[in-house]
Amino acid sequence: MTTSSADHKFRIRTLNAISGAGLSRLPDELYEVGGSVEEPDALLVRSAKLHDTPIEDSVLAVARAGAGTNNIPVDKLTERGVPVFNTPGANANAVKELVLAGLFIASRNLIPAARFAHTLEGDDAEIAKAVEAGKKQFVGFELPGRTLGVIGLGAIGVQVANAALGLGLNVVGFDPGISVEHAWHLSAEVERADSMEEVFRRADILTVHVPLIPATRGLVSTQRLALMKETAVLLNFARAEIVDTDAVVAALDEGTLRGYVCDFPSTQVHKHPKCISLPHLGASTKEAERNCAMMAVESLRGFLENGQVHNSVNFPEAVMARQEDTHRLVIVNRNVPNMVGQVSTIVAQHGQNIANLLNKSRGELAVTLVDVEGEIEPKILQELRAIDGVLSARGI
Repeated sequence: MTTSSADHKFRIRTLNAISGAGLSRLPDELYEVGGSVEEPDALLVRSAKLHDTPIEDSVLAVARAGAGTNNIPVDKLTERGVPVFNTPGANANAVKELVLAGLFIASRNLIPAARFAHTLEGDDAEIAKAVEAGKKQFVGFELPGRTLGVIGLGAIGVQVANAALGLGLNVVGFDPGISVEHAWHLSAEVERADSMEEVFRRADILTVHVPLIPATRGLVSTQRLALMKETAVLLNFARAEIVDTDAVVAALDEGTLRGYVCDFPSTQVHKHPKCISLPHLGASTKEAERNCAMMAVESLRGFLENGQVHNSVNFPEAVMARQEDTHRLVIVNRNVPNMVGQVSTIVAQHGQNIANLLNKSRGELAVTLVDVEGEIEPKILQELRAIDGVLSARGI
């Protein structure tokens, strides 16, 4: 197990192509990085699926250069005391821009119109005549005065809501768990709905921006679609499974929903006349890839080099400044009584003074950072790992 950054080069295995802007932040003197790195201390991934992939015991952390972590066995890693990091907000602008494009695609029938134009043949006069005859089938609607409903007011939802106001849309949003930080960034002109169902009823265009978890799977259901206007359009640039696709197709076929624009092609929607599906372009910009890679790398460095936990989906936020002339103990443990007391006792029994200590918990898990004066005796780590409830302990 890793003991210090001074006598050990951290090994990071990359399981996808990661932006060089992120990888360049891993100093050569401290890190060995690559797709074939053996016994890695950390994994850096984008879309690679890890559920059926053996993850070595050497792995101390996993970071995804993206927001969703569906491709990572978070629960299993939590049991092992391994933090999983993501990059919330790093791709928010990219997704926001695509959602705005979705608004125009839906309101002006741009994709069907472009397909029609692509099929035109003949000379310029013949094409012009066909254009005049055919354009009436693509008549759309303008956005000012319409109501955009936003489900989920995280980093992306807030940016979408604020940008939509600038297009003249009225915006109503719902998120019972909105953070203080996101609330500060949300325009006061965005109306807060009392329930999700209220948003479905009022929206001329509805967009969803929630993570895929058991509670949000099939969130756009038959019952909620039944609340929508027959002229309404649904946008989904979050995750395919948040929408009950069977229910959406049924509503489109029955004429109780005007259209569906999503980022997830499937056999049900990619050729449906009232659906427009894009090839998962939400975060597909150079800027988003760069931002995600840099954020993921910084989270890994913070944990590997200093035991800091920031932007983890399964660990508590644990950030403590390093004290000069100290070494740090990083302990991951179950959130049980007297853990800090046991740790402090072991350190004291070895005659070492604690300069600083931080204990943070999240659910059944806790992280304890202890800065001690002088070198960390190997026996301290052995005794800490032997404590009932300690999942891992290392010295830096």
